[in-house]
Amino acid sequence: MNGTMSMAAVLTIGFFHAFEIDHLAAVSNIVTSRKTIWAAIKDGIFWGIGHSTTIFAVGIFMIGLRYSIAERYFSIFEALVGLMLIGLGLYRFFGLYQKRNIDDNHTHQHSHHLAFGVGLIHGLAGSGSVILLVISQVHSSSMGLLFLVVFGVGTIVGMLVAAGIFSLPFSKRINRSVLIKKSLAVLSSILCIGVGALLITENLWPHGI
Repeated sequence: MNGTMSMAAVLTIGFFHAFEIDHLAAVSNIVTSRKTIWAAIKDGIFWGIGHSTTIFAVGIFMIGLRYSIAERYFSIFEALVGLMLIGLGLYRFFGLYQKRNIDDNHTHQHSHHLAFGVGLIHGLAGSGSVILLVISQVHSSSMGLLFLVVFGVGTIVGMLVAAGIFSLPFSKRINRSVLIKKSLAVLSSILCIGVGALLITENLWPHGI
């Protein structure tokens, strides 16, 4: 497979990587607080940047510096992501009942720090398998890191698309029903908590941690 085809394949893999259930659970929960599709899309972009930053940082250690990270640590990382999802779900769920409703305050509406931070932590989940996949396909460190950059671009594009889609029911121009918005926010929070609990169970209990 030539270089162009390889890059196209990595870009495509990165795009669909954004649609994994734990990624969607987190971002769908974040965008429930947005009143415009554009604000949600920016959440997706910031999530993707955070996610790509972590993966590239791990890649520098494992590909550039040839530093080996034991597989069991990635299970712990996955469990940490699960804990973060539970916290994210609970934060949004209880916020709905503390008068921090769908129309959040002005500062929150224009801040994307949460999406970026969630992306940073989310980059830990599955990053080991991504790095190992890259290592198995290329023999050049520089090419391996380039593949990770391309993968990250694909992930950012995929998540901005997903965030935009999930935000549609919360856009003021599309849905003016506060009840529907709150109901969907609650469902999103429950999904977030459920996926987080599943990640913790799958990654800690089998290893006796």
